Formats: sequence, structure tokens, C-alpha cells
Amino acid sequence: MVLPGRAVTLRPATDADVPDLARIRAHPEVRRWWRGGDDLAGAVRADLDDDELTVYAVEFDGRVVGAIQWYAEPDPDYRHASLDLFLDPAVRGRGLGGDAVRTLVRHLIDEHGHHRFTIDPAAANTAAIRAYAKVGFRPVGILRRYERGPDGRWHDGLLMDLLAEELAD
Repeated sequence: MVLPGRAVTLRPATDADVPDLARIRAHPEVRRWWRGGDDLAGAVRADLDDDELTVYAVEFDGRVVGAIQWYAEPDPDYRHASLDLFLDPAVRGRGLGGDAVRTLVRHLIDEHGHHRFTIDPAAANTAAIRAYAKVGFRPVGILRRYERGPDGRWHDGLLMDLLAEELAD
């Protein structure tokens, strides 16, 4: 299903998108937050092949500029959706990340009945945190030593969540 946003279009990512998405993930500004080993094309394919993950290509002006993905907590007593996003640094600063998140969250509310959403950027990724806050995500807490960085050291993450009625349009 294609999801039109204000500026971006989200569409299911396919194998044809792997080269573009791997190229974007290889950019140092993206790779800092989205690693994937030496085989980034393989990492993108693994995401596409993951049955628990739904990956959309983010298109802007007719070209792929990133990806947004989501997965659902299957336990009905803890039901929520979690999101992840990366964009080509060449298109940053235009509100496209917020548009992509808002578009996907609206779809997850309307079509899947989700009421709560989480996202977990690196605590040092201030640009992502600001973008998510503009959509309505709120900090919940620091996930200490949450992920290993390319330097081999553990780094903190920030857990953020959003309730459906808090989605900022």
C-alpha cells in the first residue's frame, strides 16, 4: 500500500531499492546511527526479508531518499508499534523525516488500530530527537549502554513514545 504524505511518499520497499538504501546507509552521517556491518546491501535485504518488519522506501521528488520501518509487539496486553527511520543527509532540514513518521503513524492508527508508538534514537542524535518531538514523541527515559557503536563502545539510547491522540499535524 502506498502512503502519501505532505511531501514524501511511502511505498513498500523492494529488492530494486536495495542499492539506493545501501548507498544512503553507507553515508558517514547515516552509518553513524545505522550500521550493518561491511555488507550494507545484505543488511538492507535482511530487513526486507524479516517477516516481523515492514519496510517502506521514502520517496521525495520521485527518488528514494531513505527508509522507514515498523514492527508490532505481538502480545495483546502490551500492543504497540515501534518505528525506525533513516534519510539521505542531502534532504535533511526539509521536514521530510517528520512527514514520513507522521504519515506512517497515521496509517498505523487508521488501518491497524495502534494506539501507542515507540522510537529509540541514540541519545546523542539530537537532530532525530528534535524531529520526533515535532511529531509529538516524548522522551520516556535513557536506555543506558543500549547499543554498541562503531567504536566498539556502548552508547545510550533515548526511548520516546507517542499516543495516537498526541500525533501533531
